[in-house]
Amino acid sequence: MTSVAVVIGRFQPFHNGHLALLSEALAAAPRVIVMMGSAHQARSPRHPFSWTERAEMLNLALTEAERERVEVVPLRDLYDETRWVQAVRAAVEQRVGNADVTLVGHFKDATSDYLRRFSPWQLQSLPRQHRVDATDLRAALFEAEPDALDGVLASWVDQVPPGTRAFVQAWAHLPYLAALRREWTMLKAYRRAWAAAPYAPTFVTVDLVLQCAGHVLLIQRARDPGQGLWALPGGFVEPRDTLYQSALRELEEETGLRLLPETLARALRGVAVFDHPDRSQRGRTISHTHHFDLGDRELPEVQGADDAAQARWVPVAELAAMEAQFFDDHFHMLDRFLGLLPAG
Repeated sequence: MTSVAVVIGRFQPFHNGHLALLSEALAAAPRVIVMMGSAHQARSPRHPFSWTERAEMLNLALTEAERERVEVVPLRDLYDETRWVQAVRAAVEQRVGNADVTLVGHFKDATSDYLRRFSPWQLQSLPRQHRVDATDLRAALFEAEPDALDGVLASWVDQVPPGTRAFVQAWAHLPYLAALRREWTMLKAYRRAWAAAPYAPTFVTVDLVLQCAGHVLLIQRARDPGQGLWALPGGFVEPRDTLYQSALRELEEETGLRLLPETLARALRGVAVFDHPDRSQRGRTISHTHHFDLGDRELPEVQGADDAAQARWVPVAELAAMEAQFFDDHFHMLDRFLGLLPAG
């Protein structure tokens, strides 16, 4: 039976610890599949590099012979561990059938528990391979003044492969870094404002999936985090609102859409809770998402206001192509109700 090694990671950016894991995988099997996590996400301080950019950094660290043995496969976050594990298994099986699989990984913290979910694959658990953390590398990149970039990258010399340094130096001249720095600064101030709370805060929000005549109502975010990205209408729950009242209030405030209460009551199709710990960069945020379907009536007029730069009815058929333009997990909220991604 043929054998294959699997490595799963986000590689934001690809550093020497990742390279050490990949080297162990190359030693363990003649073929290696790298599952590149957080694929198709919009750029953000947590996801600054696209999956193709991260694949390029990875390939720059390998010899030509090693590159021929490694296949990089994009992997969505999905925000549902059971479904995510199934997606990993399906992607590997599609490529190698019933091969003997070794999963190579490192238990960094509680977020690494997914490594235990792939039995009967053989797990090769390795100790920490290098004292470097991608979170720290991103922080250094975002906090440095533009004219200090060369110094930041010079400090990475013992932490990332030369190819990563060269790639990031060129990437920094693309029109992404300034916006990411601005958002990073906003998020840092946001977390600092809550640092004095006696307990880590948990935020409660509401969002709306509002369908009408084959369209869905979206807003474009006017401010960070996620300025310019598409999102569902929604926001934080007010102290004296029920979840349902907050949902209707946010709908009106952000889109100007006011419908009769009985119209919305008849249109309500369901409510789902989205509570993945990593779904929001602002902190632990739990959303109660309300799904309404207004049927085939004429599309109501909408106009962006409050936190929305614009509001727009978007054909459901166009949503899948917009995946990388959505804020946080909002594309996956739409998928939950509308089935945008292929089953399995």
